[in-house]
Amino acid sequence: MSAPGAEYGLKGVVRELLSYKSGIVGLAILALLVAISVYAIVAIPYEEAIRLWRGQEAMWIDNPRTAAPEWVEIFVGKKLPRTIRLDSRVRETGVSKTVIDLPGTGMRKVLIEYRFRFDYDEPPSELNIFFFSNYTGSSAPLVRLVWRKPSGEEIELLRYGLRAPDDKLYVSISDAVLSNLVSYYVSKYPVNVSERVTVLKLLFGKVTGKSLESGDFEVEKGDYKLTVEATVFSKDVDLDAKLVVYGTVHGIAGTDHLRRPLEIPLIWGAPIALAFGLTASLVTTFLQMIIAVISGWYGGWVDSLIQRVTELYMVIPFLPFLMLISTFYKIDIWILLAVVIILSIFGGGIKGTRALVMQLKEYPYIEAAKAYGASDFRIIFFYIIPKILPPVVPGLVGAVPGYVFLEAGLAFLGLGDPFLPTWGKVINEAYSNGALYRGLYYWVVEPAAMLMLTAFAFAFLGFALDKIVNPRLREL
Repeated sequence: MSAPGAEYGLKGVVRELLSYKSGIVGLAILALLVAISVYAIVAIPYEEAIRLWRGQEAMWIDNPRTAAPEWVEIFVGKKLPRTIRLDSRVRETGVSKTVIDLPGTGMRKVLIEYRFRFDYDEPPSELNIFFFSNYTGSSAPLVRLVWRKPSGEEIELLRYGLRAPDDKLYVSISDAVLSNLVSYYVSKYPVNVSERVTVLKLLFGKVTGKSLESGDFEVEKGDYKLTVEATVFSKDVDLDAKLVVYGTVHGIAGTDHLRRPLEIPLIWGAPIALAFGLTASLVTTFLQMIIAVISGWYGGWVDSLIQRVTELYMVIPFLPFLMLISTFYKIDIWILLAVVIILSIFGGGIKGTRALVMQLKEYPYIEAAKAYGASDFRIIFFYIIPKILPPVVPGLVGAVPGYVFLEAGLAFLGLGDPFLPTWGKVINEAYSNGALYRGLYYWVVEPAAMLMLTAFAFAFLGFALDKIVNPRLREL
């Protein structure tokens, strides 16, 4: 293996890294994170990501709330429900709409039928109907809802008048619908109905006297039909409706309490974390190196002043001070990055780098450079820094996860950028909404796994680089 510095350029560095297993693993994970970052920037531009993440719940109304990712089926061994959307405004399979004029009345009958197949092992999480009408004044359409199960059983769910042209009926939590369903089944099975009975269990379950008493239902699989019969009081009035049967799983990452797909912050968290961590580490390490070189080279009062300031910075409680700033000033991530850099400039790395400079000052080639009249600038930037750079690089790489976790920690505490979809923000919202208490582990595990991947990538790379530039480690 070649000695450190024998090969120059990116190819040489990569070749050295690939000679170590830790380097291979680190580069592979980093390549994955970079690929995710590029995809995020190309597929969901920054402004679009902010708009989607900060959008109101109405933007995601067709998504299930707190739905697990679809891949959880692998672990639960069940076929879990996906969301079914059927809209009479769109020509699609399973939806039919008929409009019938009522002779001599000036009124019309609107008949909308939704047919869908339900072959899942659990009932859905919600069932909502969204109405769209153009009526004005007090002539609201009257609506009748009829539910037909695979067994052929037909049940009238509800009769009511629309409350607004864009009315919404939350069927799964409607007390009126539950009362009608219970009355219908009690007339067939005169038993005491369990308090655990819900609208969704009665709509999608095999109902028996025993199941009504226990509250436990087996899902009735097969073809379902919902009929919306509406009476409108003018030939100029029309009515459409959208049926949404919400699943319990959604997409590759699931959804949160506002129905937002979690793939948005998981994907966009990668470029934000890498940009924040790399920028903070690069700028801080470079400035610390320059300050350490100036301190070690000039010595005297300059060295004394720099060392006293460094010691002062080292005793300042960094995180509480940063939390104090974030609490009183709602700052965005880039101002936060600048504050982090300012608070990290005079870090402990200055003392270690200064010790290297003090040794290099005594080397013969430095004495020779001073003898032939080389300026301080030339000696510092052309003779000293190139020599101390290799030992500094592993520390630079290893510092990246610390800054990534710092940003995530501030976001978790609610002190980060309130607008960005980041991993820390996801964990903060999961904690605030009791994700672990409610068994929504995916909500915490996914962003935590991304943070751990980032930490592993730079930890493995830092370890490999340390072995490359430190011969003693290479011999182990």
